[in-house]
Amino acid sequence: MEIEQLLRAEAPHVLGALVRRFSRFDTAEDATQEALLVAARRWPTEGVPQDPRSWLIRVGYRRMVDLLRSEQAARRREQEVAQADPAIVDPAGPAPQVSDQDDSLLLLFLCCHPALSPASQVALTLRAVGGLTTAEIARAYGAAERSMSTRISRAKQTLKDSGARFTAPTDVRDERIDAVKHVLYLIFNEGYTATGGDELARTQLSAEAIRLTRMLHRLLPDDLEVAGLLALMLLTASRDSTRADEDNLLIPLEDQDRSRWDHAMIAEGVALIEAAWSQRKAGPYQLQAAVAAIHAQAKSAAETDWPEIAALYLWLERLAPTAPIRLSRVVAVAKAFGPQRGLALLDELNRTHSLADDPLVQHREAAVRAHLLESVGDLTQARTAYLAAAALATNEVERRYLVTRADALSASC
Repeated sequence: MEIEQLLRAEAPHVLGALVRRFSRFDTAEDATQEALLVAARRWPTEGVPQDPRSWLIRVGYRRMVDLLRSEQAARRREQEVAQADPAIVDPAGPAPQVSDQDDSLLLLFLCCHPALSPASQVALTLRAVGGLTTAEIARAYGAAERSMSTRISRAKQTLKDSGARFTAPTDVRDERIDAVKHVLYLIFNEGYTATGGDELARTQLSAEAIRLTRMLHRLLPDDLEVAGLLALMLLTASRDSTRADEDNLLIPLEDQDRSRWDHAMIAEGVALIEAAWSQRKAGPYQLQAAVAAIHAQAKSAAETDWPEIAALYLWLERLAPTAPIRLSRVVAVAKAFGPQRGLALLDELNRTHSLADDPLVQHREAAVRAHLLESVGDLTQARTAYLAAAALATNEVERRYLVTRADALSASC
């Protein structure tokens, strides 16, 4: 594993260990970042330690001690903090033993503390648990990097002021559960299709979302939506190896080699959603997983049950009326009942919900419109829409695919 990838993967574990030890999220993140910088400077020449996580935690611990001592001196609180944690008295003393405990899920619950706004919960989790940079999070939400940095800093200060404890709830009614599920969903989506960059996916990030969701499912086995979320991730990720070719060019779903899909993941995902579905208490994640299961179980693109998918999306839109869900229903309706019906629905949703102006789906709306226009034979307008979608796309693999589709229509226009 490349050093940069290794550091990204280990960062949440180091941060979790320091927060568990000192109960100071804001300072612990600073100490973690400094430990990562030390590693980035030293490991390329000295080599990666045999136990990189232990190494990082020990370096982070030393820096944490330094930061707390400095803060104590500035605020004249040395005696109070020393009493609270005697280890701080001697910064040269031994670092705590590194346990095998995985703090990622506890860290996730901390980031989803009810004192934080939903937007801050997502931003902080993507930063602390997902390992995204502030710039990447800002791109994902169409915000300025400075504004996102300020939001994250305020979130950390809010956690400090609230006295948030490093614990996980065990009651499904806990108000953090919905926030945690939503954040895991967003982390998976960012991994499955990266907001920006030269790669279509960041599989390490989507794999981490699956790992955390498995942990959440073990913690809350009776939460049907957690089961649905895990099923959705597994069924969606089962297509990972077929989504781009050896030249890193995007392969649409209908053209993917289904024999190369991960059938073990499909079997696990289908079993999860069927068990949850039998309880007859369907929520948004279960409905999305049901759609993914239909795709996964179809032997070919032609055998996909698009009318059933369109019906599921209509149900889903009533429960979760978001721009991505509405746009997905357009695609399903077009596949089930023809591109003219799809275009009519897209126009209607633009009149009522302005999908074309929504930053969450702006480039996808243009891409869907382009495909539907091409399907009805309006090649000139389709080419224009493909180019508009390409101009809005921030992922290079998606952008190249859209430009290629536009170029293919040039000779026919």
